[in-house]
Amino acid sequence: MERKLIILGSLLMFLSVGAGAFGAHALRAYFNQYPDLSETYDTAVQYQMVHSLGLFVVAWVSTRKQSARAVWAGILFWAGIILFSGSLYLLVFTRIGIFGAITPLGGLAFLGGWLYLAFAAWRS
Repeated sequence: MERKLIILGSLLMFLSVGAGAFGAHALRAYFNQYPDLSETYDTAVQYQMVHSLGLFVVAWVSTRKQSARAVWAGILFWAGIILFSGSLYLLVFTRIGIFGAITPLGGLAFLGGWLYLAFAAWRS
């Protein structure tokens, strides 16, 4: 499981760095036209990056003790990235506001992931 989490975290970090660079350079004209979406995009990148690093923490905790809670933390971080950052990316590129309604579900997944990680570490 640790190997999969490290691979997933690495790939998601790669994508978040790429998305950050893409936003800073290739999307400059787009954000000049829609300046309010620039902050939304930056938030998506930031949360993706932080929670991709969280997957490395889950992998580390998993090496100390096999724990279903740690596995769930990883699953919730992955789901949070998809729901939170993914919905914000969709909102930025489509400008369809309903995608913003999905974002809080990703936030809840992130919160759950951090709680599961805390319980996994506490129980080890």
